[in-house]
Amino acid sequence: MKYLCLGYLEPGKFEGMTDAERNAVFDDCFEHNDHLRANGHLLAEVPLQSPQTAVTVHWKNGKIATTDGPYAETKEQLGGLQILEARDLNHAIQLVSQLPGLFKYGLGPIEIRPMVDLTEIVKQSEQRRQKDIPQ
Repeated sequence: MKYLCLGYLEPGKFEGMTDAERNAVFDDCFEHNDHLRANGHLLAEVPLQSPQTAVTVHWKNGKIATTDGPYAETKEQLGGLQILEARDLNHAIQLVSQLPGLFKYGLGPIEIRPMVDLTEIVKQSEQRRQKDIPQ
């Protein structure tokens, strides 16, 4: 089963580190990611730019509107995500608990969510839409 892991960071945590401390975090985390990838558990990783670069798109008064910044105002900010392949939720928790950014550097919490497989739903939708196309 696939799990989406959302990694959160305290604002200013990285900025408050020395170059050597930041490099140690990156080296440890990338080494662990290499291990996860080699064992078939890390399917994707997506680091994000700072929340100040975000734009939130929403529907307001019958039209599209945008707001600068992230949608949710929280103490921690979303720093990136990973997609893991794990046997079950307990296995995903075990894999995430070994991430150096979490246990060694305390960079912030990681939210784990099971992903939904839409393969069958997409297939059914395609069949319905094909019926609506004039021949």
